Amino acid sequence: MIKLSSPCLGKLEKQYVERVLDAHAINMGIETREFENELTEFFRTPNTAPHVICVNSCTAALHLSLQALGITYGDEVLVPSLTFIASFQAISATGAIPIPVDSDLDDGFISIDDIVKQQRVTGRTKAIMPVLYAGCGGRKMHKIYEFAKENNLYVVEDAAHCFGEENIAQRAGILCFSFDAIKNITCGDGGCIITSDYKIADKIKDIRLLGVIGDTEARYSGKRSWGSDTVDQGWRYHMSNISAAIGRAQLSRFNTDLGLKRKKYANMYINELQNLENIRLFPINAKTAVPHIFPIIVKNGKRNDLKNFLRDYDIESGVQYKPNHLLTKFNRGYDLPNVMSIYESILSIPLHPRLSETDVLYIIGKIRKFFK
Repeated sequence: MIKLSSPCLGKLEKQYVERVLDAHAINMGIETREFENELTEFFRTPNTAPHVICVNSCTAALHLSLQALGITYGDEVLVPSLTFIASFQAISATGAIPIPVDSDLDDGFISIDDIVKQQRVTGRTKAIMPVLYAGCGGRKMHKIYEFAKENNLYVVEDAAHCFGEENIAQRAGILCFSFDAIKNITCGDGGCIITSDYKIADKIKDIRLLGVIGDTEARYSGKRSWGSDTVDQGWRYHMSNISAAIGRAQLSRFNTDLGLKRKKYANMYINELQNLENIRLFPINAKTAVPHIFPIIVKNGKRNDLKNFLRDYDIESGVQYKPNHLLTKFNRGYDLPNVMSIYESILSIPLHPRLSETDVLYIIGKIRKFFK
């Protein structure tokens, strides 16, 4: 079976983890600090050197970012319904209310038109959480920041799908990335937050370690802040040295291996599928971004038929994701027509570094065969 998604681990990751195990320093410490430093250099641009804080998941990254901004009980956060449930649960974890928003049909990006026409901004709205679905949406982010400024809203980007996008750190909001098993790089599980605001960064560093003031620097030195004060609600969201070691190995391979393969295979799909009459592609730019998934829109109600056809040829595919406004916990009692149109016709096809060119050509060939 050709898997839809897969981690890509090897000897280098084993070597990095063995080094941590041999040092008997498996919790958060110097390895985590070095990973943060290397990520800072990775994100750096001539005008930007963001603060990077590593955590144990992107869900934690989103939760901590919202809390650090003061988002709390009764506040509202605008978020596209077309996203993984983690986006909604991170908002809910602060006590705030996620407000599901419709998407633009072309790329699944959060719809400003829907927000304006349906008057989704209220006196309780404090933030907007754009989700860079499939690595798309970066071309529209200037509209999000303009809208946020006009409405006095914070911007927290769910960037779980777009690690590696060029110059992403230049944006003014808080960005949250995922390093789970199948993302562009993995730590086994993990994530990071980047921000240009040092006050927000310092606050996040404390609350990821149960709110213990200054514990980050102590742990980087192999110590603990046993006598320090705590003033904020904190969480056990830090990243361990083991996870950071895997991440460092993955990061060292990203520009020469992991990221290059994703871009190469995405471009193969784009070149070979863009002219098929029964398929519409998302506007993925595999030159400036590194796609995490490759979704296609299957026209004429043929999505499930294609999914079953591919399965018969040992090709796994997936529907990402069930809209959150359909879930009991987050249902607000209104319709989101564009999201439903996307959901009923979308299909993700395999994209990950363990594929070969032969695999990708095989997948393309079977899709073409289905539509003959």
